[in-house]
Amino acid sequence: MRHSDEPIITTLLDTDSYKLSMGQLAYHHFHTATTRYAFKCRTPGVDLRPFSSQIREQVAYYQSLRFQPEEIAYLRSLPYSKETYLSYLSHYHGNWGDVEIGQANGEFTLEIHGSWVDTILYEVPILSIVNEVYTRSLGEAGSGAVGEARIQRKIEAVLNHPSKQDFRLVEFGTRRRWSAAWQERISQVLSEGLPRNIYLGTSNLALSRKHGDLPIGTMAHEYFQACQAVVPVQEFQEYALNLWLQEFRGHLSIALSDIVGMRGFLRAFDYFFAKAYDGARHDSGDPVEWCHQLMAHYEALGIDPRTKTAIFSDGLSVEKSLELFGRFTGKINTVFAIGTNLTNDLGPTPLQIVIKMVEFNGRPVAKISDSPGKGMCQDPSFEAYLRSVYPVGD
Repeated sequence: MRHSDEPIITTLLDTDSYKLSMGQLAYHHFHTATTRYAFKCRTPGVDLRPFSSQIREQVAYYQSLRFQPEEIAYLRSLPYSKETYLSYLSHYHGNWGDVEIGQANGEFTLEIHGSWVDTILYEVPILSIVNEVYTRSLGEAGSGAVGEARIQRKIEAVLNHPSKQDFRLVEFGTRRRWSAAWQERISQVLSEGLPRNIYLGTSNLALSRKHGDLPIGTMAHEYFQACQAVVPVQEFQEYALNLWLQEFRGHLSIALSDIVGMRGFLRAFDYFFAKAYDGARHDSGDPVEWCHQLMAHYEALGIDPRTKTAIFSDGLSVEKSLELFGRFTGKINTVFAIGTNLTNDLGPTPLQIVIKMVEFNGRPVAKISDSPGKGMCQDPSFEAYLRSVYPVGD
């Protein structure tokens, strides 16, 4: 078999853990909901249309996979898993949703349609497929030797930091990795090169299972977006935060903060949620300003920020993470979730690609961001309405 034909995804566990945590909640609370996702490439000048047939073949192979009994047994070992959802997964067929690959206006297009419970597992593997089909085309442009040297320099930078014992690092790079094999190599190097109290593990379920780790991750944007179509938009964050606590009973209690900007998030993140959640995750906007806002919010509520955790996950490098760590160490607990800079740093510029939910139950949904270009919505009138309720960037 030619290298270009080898399957990219070979297990349904090769995904980020928050896809299955959100999937469990969707199964219990949105069992009949339908959704539509759309792909977007943010990297200028990249034409993915020549790769359409390869991507289509790889997606078809992914859709042929099933959860194996030993994989279900691993999921059962996670403290928040529920038997009802595991029973669903044990009978899950990857082709229960539809993936449409084509082109429009001279650009590659990809859309996902179907039941939310069935299609929620598609996003991360399909992004991994698009990335690896693309990187395979680059041939020798990506050098393993370059990648090895760079990851060793990153490890040395952490080990040479004077307060390294308090630094916490997570690998979040599944969706934009160079390849599945390279992500596994990075996971191995980090595990061998950093102490266990510094490298906490990965978001990837397959690698977590292989290494006997608890996978890292809680919720993603699509969960909050879905809730926009269920309750009035003035209440969707409170609804989402409440339902999450109901489903997971104290597990996975890090709240994502950038669906409608940090100001809009803090409006909903009242004393009850600030006490109930262990902390919040940053994924857009200035990270220094964000963390100062979060700490000030805790202090205004009479909560010591040092009892809470700020997770940074927006386009981080190890260097940037160490800089942020130096700013906030001793003021709030910090964790740094690094993706592309760990799993796709072999020379060529990585693709910036996303798949975002754009409809839920036939209604438009949106993410509006503190970072220009990170928002996504296909209905301008709904986006304008959401911005009138949550004036991001003002």
